[in-house]
Order: sequence, then C-alpha cells, then structure tokens
Amino acid sequence: MDGIMMSKNNFCTGAIYEYSSWNKYWEGTFKRENLNLGTVTTEKIAINGNYGITDKFNVIFSIPYVKTNASAGTMEGQKGFQDLSLTLKYMFFEKNIKGNPLSFYALGGYSIPTSNYVADYLPLSIGLRSKVGTFRLMVDYQYKSVFATVSEAYVERSNITIDRNVYYTDVMHYTNQVKMPNAISFNARAGYRTSRLIAEAVFDAWTTQKGGFDITTNNMPFPSNTMNMTKIGFNGKYNLKQIPGLAIIAGGNHVVTGRNVGQSDTFYGGLFYVLDFKTKTATTNEK
Repeated sequence: MDGIMMSKNNFCTGAIYEYSSWNKYWEGTFKRENLNLGTVTTEKIAINGNYGITDKFNVIFSIPYVKTNASAGTMEGQKGFQDLSLTLKYMFFEKNIKGNPLSFYALGGYSIPTSNYVADYLPLSIGLRSKVGTFRLMVDYQYKSVFATVSEAYVERSNITIDRNVYYTDVMHYTNQVKMPNAISFNARAGYRTSRLIAEAVFDAWTTQKGGFDITTNNMPFPSNTMNMTKIGFNGKYNLKQIPGLAIIAGGNHVVTGRNVGQSDTFYGGLFYVLDFKTKTATTNEK
C-alpha cells in the first residue's frame, strides 16, 4: 500500500516477524476485559516477495505462519500456515508537477487458505478461511523528500464452512455455511522518503459492510461478526549502504477504536533483499 514500484526484472524477497497482543476488547461497542482469556497474543512470520514484470507492473505474494495464545483460561492456542495472497500492482498514471511526482495505482488481490485450520474458534483461530478478493485504488504525491499516500479498497469475501450445522447470529441458522460480510479498507500514510530511508506515520481503517453482527454478551466471537477498527502507527525502512540491496524494516501500530475486535498493540521487523535479474541477464548476453 505504498507508492513504490519494483523495477523491471528486480525481485525483492524477505521475511517479517510480527507480535501482537491485547487484554481488552470491544463486545459490540462495550469495551471490556475477560479473565478467561487474559492476554491474547499472536505471533506471525511471513515470507513475502515482489517481482517487477515492468517498471509499472508488479506481482506481490505473501504467506504467513501464525501462532496464537491466551495467558489464562482453558482455550488452547492455534498455529499453522494461514492464507496465501497474490497481488497485482499497476501504476496507470504518472506526472511530474514541477519536478514532484504524482502517481495513481490500481491493485487487485486474491487470497486463499493454505491449511485446514479452524475458523470458528475466535479469538484464537489463525484466520477466517474465507477466499478474499480485493480491489484498491491509490494515489501518491511526493514533494522533494516529503510524501503522502492515500488508498481505499473494497474487500469481497466468500462464504465459509464451519464444523457445526446450527449456529446463532441475530437469528438461528440451520446450516454449516456462513455468509461473510464484505469490507472497506482505507489507508493513509505520510512522512519522509528517499532512496535510503523511509519514515512514515500510518492511519488505517477497516469497516465491515452489511451482514455482520455484534458479539453477544459473554459469548465467543464468530467469523461473520462486524469487525471494525481504526489504527495509528509508524513504519520505517532503511537500505543498508554497506550491503547494496539489503533493507531493514520495522514498525508498529495501536488500535484506537474498534467494534468486536481486540485493542491490540502490534510491533514488527524484518529483512528484505533485492535481486537484480536484469543485470545478470545483461552480463550473460555480453558473454
């Protein structure tokens, strides 16, 4: 969700470790604690990659391994590979305004579960097992070393199958099929950006569309709950001068407001390396 494109025939790959925890959550709009859960933690290691088909068209993938845990109660944490995601990113318009670039992007994404994890085990399930399609529009403007990026996406989710034939939302359902509500995702980021360093503040909002419902009093969450949240955070990236192509990233965020979600604090860090296949191809051709 940034205004950066991978150059043609360049492949960036690496891993991110993420740690998230919360001990308060919103049951509908009521913020509460639950001594049967204590502190809920989620650890994630994701392998990511981005390949430049052209300078304006990139293919991005990610696959995370997730582990959850609760510090109290009898619910056992879960672990396993979650969902494989594939995203196509296209810069369809670019213009320099007095030497300052203005760019527009379209992104299309699709994710699919990679393991038979249990979705109906919130808040300790590692995912929701829905196949997800995402379409995002994004605009980025940079003035000298200062930039701002804004994007919005529509997220469409498929039905899921759970391991029970009767369940209650706001009405009784005599089926094992759960209709998942779609969502709107909004992201804004701004900060300092050069070829060596990126430092940015990030605002992120997730809004569930029609079809969701609130957690009922003293009950477990359910996959098709309305799950709204706004987060603020920071993100940084530094390209090492000593090792060209190697970059360090780090960041974090805090959930400010929410509905049927935990008020989590998240921190992450990772390493990425860029392989320039264009240079290798040119060298081979010269030989």
